[in-house]
Amino acid sequence: MSKIEISDFALEDLLPHRDRMLLVSEILEVDSSKARTFCRVDPAWPLADDQGVDPLVLVELAAQTAGVCNGWDRILTRGLDSNRMGWLVGVKKAEFLIESLPFGAAIIASAENTYIFNNLREVSCELRMDDRVIGRAILQLFQAE
Repeated sequence: MSKIEISDFALEDLLPHRDRMLLVSEILEVDSSKARTFCRVDPAWPLADDQGVDPLVLVELAAQTAGVCNGWDRILTRGLDSNRMGWLVGVKKAEFLIESLPFGAAIIASAENTYIFNNLREVSCELRMDDRVIGRAILQLFQAE
């Protein structure tokens, strides 16, 4: 049996998001407990105005990055055709260190599961732009059966 590689799957296999709500552009690293993703700030994103994008959208980017590693874990443990329901996300803590996200900026998001119990995850996230931390979040994810 050959080893499963992330390149064998599309983002849509890991995340329920589509169209302008899919903020992640590329998966840089992934395993069952952590992920690192890339995205480019786009005027079509939610919370965009003429000047840029409100940094509140970083919570969604962090949640999607967390969804990548937890979606990958689902595929590895239960198979590609397993339940693809999204996760309900609660924000335990969030810190934004930038006033606005400029269009075209490259963002690297990292997420790591720090606590797992059944269908509950606590995830620590960090978001960077130009090697500078622009946001941090601690998320709580829950997936219904």
